[in-house]
Amino acid sequence: MIAAALARLGLGQATDIRGIQQLVGGVSSDIWQIDLGGRSICAKRALPTLKVAAHWQAPLSRNAFEYAWYQTIAPAFPELVPAMLGRDAPSGIFFMQYLAPEHYPVWKTLLLQGRIDTGMAQQVGQALGQVHAFTAGKPNIAKVFESDAEFFSLRLEPYLLATANLHPALQNKLSSLCEATANTKKCLVHGDVSPKNILCGPTSPVFLDAECAWYGDPAFDLAFCLNHLLLKAVHQPAQSAELLAAFDSMAGAYLAQVNWEPSASLQARAAGLLPALLLARVDGKSPVEYLTNPVARQQVRDIAIPCLQTSFEQLDAVRLTAQDVLKP
Repeated sequence: MIAAALARLGLGQATDIRGIQQLVGGVSSDIWQIDLGGRSICAKRALPTLKVAAHWQAPLSRNAFEYAWYQTIAPAFPELVPAMLGRDAPSGIFFMQYLAPEHYPVWKTLLLQGRIDTGMAQQVGQALGQVHAFTAGKPNIAKVFESDAEFFSLRLEPYLLATANLHPALQNKLSSLCEATANTKKCLVHGDVSPKNILCGPTSPVFLDAECAWYGDPAFDLAFCLNHLLLKAVHQPAQSAELLAAFDSMAGAYLAQVNWEPSASLQARAAGLLPALLLARVDGKSPVEYLTNPVARQQVRDIAIPCLQTSFEQLDAVRLTAQDVLKP
């Protein structure tokens, strides 16, 4: 299958392949490193059923939307994405540049090792804001990414609505957030801005795994990534102050780029989504794998639930709630 796709795209013949290694870590796609003798490339194919405990099916069309996201971003910000080499529609596989981990470490790995760099967080926030600003208010891009059904099945249902099923008292709040997010159309959203999908390149972050690409609400991307910094502050209490400082750096750098709408409006939406996404990572379809301690999982709820009940409009308010819960 891979050999045939390579040949159809003119990237190589079966005889050029020296080895194929499946890469681990993802739950939604098969990813391979292909040795073509002197150079390596990556291949990616979406899976119909995600590799999580809950039954979670997702449309295979997301592979094409991901490839289109890279193609849209690369002309303006080539340093922020791996180079695309071609997509083979018959197999549903696309090929891209392989970025060696010794030069492009995964941000999540560094954070979990305690290597917390507020400068990296600032770079991520700035880069994400620039991408959103570049795509904001562009009907031609919006037309390409009419992926509402895909985004609902990959993000809104498993994160917001599935969580609402376990928290009846929050059902109206989470359903309202779901509806409001689905109906907000501002710019091109990546949909999975997580440290596991961000490489720390020599000069800039590199964004991967844009399977959830959608023309919609940029507040989702901001909240989604900030959420991971809060989760790691719970997981790594000795470094919570550093992780909360990284939260501040990312949020500040991002909000400084917002020029397509009032910054306060976007921040209010992000502050509403953030605790919902936080709660989703312990009680939704995709619980974060490193929070296995029941005490830590309850701390997440102790941060998220009061914030949802209060309906904060500033990210600082969510951050301060986290800081209070995490006090020694």
